[in-house]
Amino acid sequence: MFLGSSSSATYFNFFIRLMASNKSQRVRYLGETSWQTAMKKARTMTTSASADTHMKDAFSKYTDYLNGLNEKRERVVKASRDITMNSKKVIFQVHRMSKNNREEVLEKAEKDLDAVTAQYVSRLVKELQGTDFWKLRRAYSPGVQEYVEAATLCHFCKTGTLISLDELNANLTPLSDPSIEPLQINILDYLLGLADLTGELMRMAIGRISDGEVEFAHKICNFVREIHRELTLVAPLMEDSSDMKTKMDTMLQSVMKIENACFSVHVRGSEFVPFLESDDSSYPLLGVSDID
Repeated sequence: MFLGSSSSATYFNFFIRLMASNKSQRVRYLGETSWQTAMKKARTMTTSASADTHMKDAFSKYTDYLNGLNEKRERVVKASRDITMNSKKVIFQVHRMSKNNREEVLEKAEKDLDAVTAQYVSRLVKELQGTDFWKLRRAYSPGVQEYVEAATLCHFCKTGTLISLDELNANLTPLSDPSIEPLQINILDYLLGLADLTGELMRMAIGRISDGEVEFAHKICNFVREIHRELTLVAPLMEDSSDMKTKMDTMLQSVMKIENACFSVHVRGSEFVPFLESDDSSYPLLGVSDID
């Protein structure tokens, strides 16, 4: 059944108003949605920019820290090289020792060692004091090991005993600022320095036998044996130190060379020891007859 004209007009007008009302509501809804979305986007962009700035600042600070650490490492490596070179000079000075100039040579070696401590070790201490110096251990460890080797060699030749780690560190304490944690030689570098010491003592023992100082060579032999025995007990606990394992093998070779030299003197001493102490050039070397 069809509606009349008046009814149709009324329905059409109602439909138009309904559509207009829905359109205005949709426009208002879309406007509110767009405004809220824009606000959210703006807020999100602001937060992201702040985070980026914070990350940039943190990265910049970390970069400056790494650059400063690398520069410090280079200075520490240079100081370690100077310590190594001058400590070797002290060791060479000690090897010039003989039964005729013993006191003179040791006095000169001690003065040289004091100079190394005052000039080069003090520079290393100033670079590392107040920092986490263990982070740079690889940079300065070779120099410290050589310094330990020189100090222990001088102390043994003078007193016949081993200087302790506490005594070495006590010598370094005055070099540091009292208000800052001082640089201390750690136990690993001390033991590695002792391992190198045995090689120098082996050379010294052979030289003393050649000069006829057999008793001193026997003293060196017993001392090196003692060090090797003690380090043999400690080395298995140092599984992370490949350097120690390598030096233990070298130390054993040094012990065997000293023992063989001392044993040869003990067995065949009557053949050549008197000749070594004699100024008469007619004596054959080491008991071997001259060849016509």
